[in-house]
Amino acid sequence: MLIATDLDGTLVPADSSEPSPFTASVLERADRADIPLVFVTARPLRWMDGFWPLVGEHGLAIVSNGAVVYDVHAGSAISVRGIEPAAGLSVISAIAASVPGAAFAVECIDGIRLDPRFVERHHVPEGSPRGELDEIWDLPALKVLVRHPSMGPDDFRDAVVAAVGETATATWSESGLVEISAAGVDKATALVELCARLGVAADDVVAFGDMPNDIPMLAWAGTSYAMADAHPSVLEAADHVAPPCGDDGVARVIEALLDR
Repeated sequence: MLIATDLDGTLVPADSSEPSPFTASVLERADRADIPLVFVTARPLRWMDGFWPLVGEHGLAIVSNGAVVYDVHAGSAISVRGIEPAAGLSVISAIAASVPGAAFAVECIDGIRLDPRFVERHHVPEGSPRGELDEIWDLPALKVLVRHPSMGPDDFRDAVVAAVGETATATWSESGLVEISAAGVDKATALVELCARLGVAADDVVAFGDMPNDIPMLAWAGTSYAMADAHPSVLEAADHVAPPCGDDGVARVIEALLDR
């Protein structure tokens, strides 16, 4: 068995820096039972420090919505599937033409770059470049982030997805933000790659999620759980429902699996 879990809104409340003591104890118990635990998250590497101690002996994780498969023990990426600047700027131009007023940022392996209009709701590291993206975007983007100052979240999301089309993968894990990965990149593609490395079949994967960017992973896994407070589309896609995130729902399901 392999356990694959999203973080924000699934394993931990959104924006948490580490899991609860109960969740941490259950994850450690799973590791002692030689069950790999894989964090599969939209978070960038720079948000993961509080979770690395719990990856266990296998030491692998998936970040930035599947753009990076990461070897935690080595402190290096096993694979990176990003958007090259030239291709990304073309995608941004298409979005800007369809959604006037949209603002953009790009998350690269070494940090975030923001255009002058992008308002980041989370901490931005000091020294992060801000300026016109055609001048400061110099590495493949793990994700292109898109916000709009006034459009309703549903209309905004639909407009961005339509503008992107099949040139890239557009998804979302929070209201008012669209996250764009390279074409064909999502949590499932990265999890398939990682499981192939470990020799784990889809039928042996138990996956947990709460937002639409988790759906491909949940669809691929042999057993899938949506959190009780998940997005309606995720509840519809999953095989089972776990207790709410705030009640340590993932850990309670894992504990029950271990007790069997």
